[in-house]
Amino acid sequence: MSSWYTVNTHAQSEEKAAHHLRNQGFEIYLPRYLKRRRHARKTELIKAPLFPRYLFVKFDMDLHRWRSINSTLGVKHLVCSGTEPSKIPTGIIEGIRAHENENGIFVADPLERFQKGDSVRLLDGPFADVIGSFDSVTDDQRVMILLDLMGRSVKVKVNSEFVEAAA
Repeated sequence: MSSWYTVNTHAQSEEKAAHHLRNQGFEIYLPRYLKRRRHARKTELIKAPLFPRYLFVKFDMDLHRWRSINSTLGVKHLVCSGTEPSKIPTGIIEGIRAHENENGIFVADPLERFQKGDSVRLLDGPFADVIGSFDSVTDDQRVMILLDLMGRSVKVKVNSEFVEAAA
């Protein structure tokens, strides 16, 4: 019976590894999300691996020549426990896929990303790079942030994609 397994890839080689594994007949799952990239005062959204340097492969250990995975271009190694590949528990892949939109992009719910009081950084707009405190999510899926401005706490409503966890 086929199961899902984890493949560790070389740095920034997830797509290359996925391509070569597909060519060998393996079923591949490379979850992605839209990552905000800022460069030279420009912000753009790019598809990025949800788990950098990892992807998932499905095969039946009794039917497939799974040892060839380790010598595939872009692959560092198949994650194993001893000499046997480590199975991913049932439901993990389906759980990740349940959070994908119609384009196959993983979308995190802002309610799941932050708890009230978490420190967050604004990424864009007049308050870019300002750190505030997460307050709530509004009905239109925007987030309310508490900012300390001139000694006073001010609520600001912003799009959830313009907020990240503060380090």
